[in-house]
Amino acid sequence: MSEKFTEGQVVEGKVTGVQSYGAFVALDNEVQGLVHISEVTHGFVKDINEFLSVGDEVKVKVLSVDEENNKYALSIRATEEAPKQQQAKPQSKPKQQVNTQKEEAGFNTLKDKLNEWIEQSEERTKTFHK
Repeated sequence: MSEKFTEGQVVEGKVTGVQSYGAFVALDNEVQGLVHISEVTHGFVKDINEFLSVGDEVKVKVLSVDEENNKYALSIRATEEAPKQQQAKPQSKPKQQVNTQKEEAGFNTLKDKLNEWIEQSEERTKTFHK
């Protein structure tokens, strides 16, 4: 196992293979690591082939080193500046529709509404039977 690469280190590598789940990157002649698809770039990556091809030279950050299994977790995304978040424009509140029935804002418990519903039902029944 090579002691040359440590967690947090940023190095140049070459893409040696591309799979649906990520890309294999050779850091030197002895060490190869995996860039998981979620670590390719900021944002969602549907098809890794749109971003990487075999032979591409890439800058990667070593996320973790598993010396027992000779596995390196790498990230291209960690070497790039995150895109700035656009501030959402304040949205105007939609105009509330005016209801003929009185409605209170917020939530009411069933117990609170039950008496109101009974009164409404009785009023409709009286109107219907006249």
